[in-house]
Amino acid sequence: MPNKMIKDGAVVDDSWQVLDNEATEVPEGAVIIPLALWNQQKDTLAQRGQLGVWLNSDESPQLIADSLDSFEVVAINFPAFADGRGFTYGRELREQHSYQGEVRAIGGFIRDQLYFLNRCGFNAFALDGVDLDKALDSFADFSDAYQAAIDQPEPLFKRR
Repeated sequence: MPNKMIKDGAVVDDSWQVLDNEATEVPEGAVIIPLALWNQQKDTLAQRGQLGVWLNSDESPQLIADSLDSFEVVAINFPAFADGRGFTYGRELREQHSYQGEVRAIGGFIRDQLYFLNRCGFNAFALDGVDLDKALDSFADFSDAYQAAIDQPEPLFKRR
């Protein structure tokens, strides 16, 4: 049975394989590789289709800014739910780099963060051990937001 994830507000099959930091070879098919592997093999991987890269919270999107066209997916690994650097990276990918592909949250984030991750530009979420259909309710936790973000660039006071 394929893994499931949330993408663009729906529960979908996850056809992507996420390689760990110890990977040295890239298998066929849709694969998300660690930044270190990209840096080692970018010359051979740059033209390959079905390629994504994942960044740890200490690896800024600036490190892949010149290569974003090579990736269908950029995944941000949250080592713990209290590490908020990934929120900044999602917004940076969308606003500063105009990245239009999938921005996926992986790792140690929690359901309560889905609404805010989505506001920062994430559109895909790989959650383990969670009822994904119930997790969809998290996107409606709040009826309106005061602050400007990716999903609503105009703050509330300007909309009233």
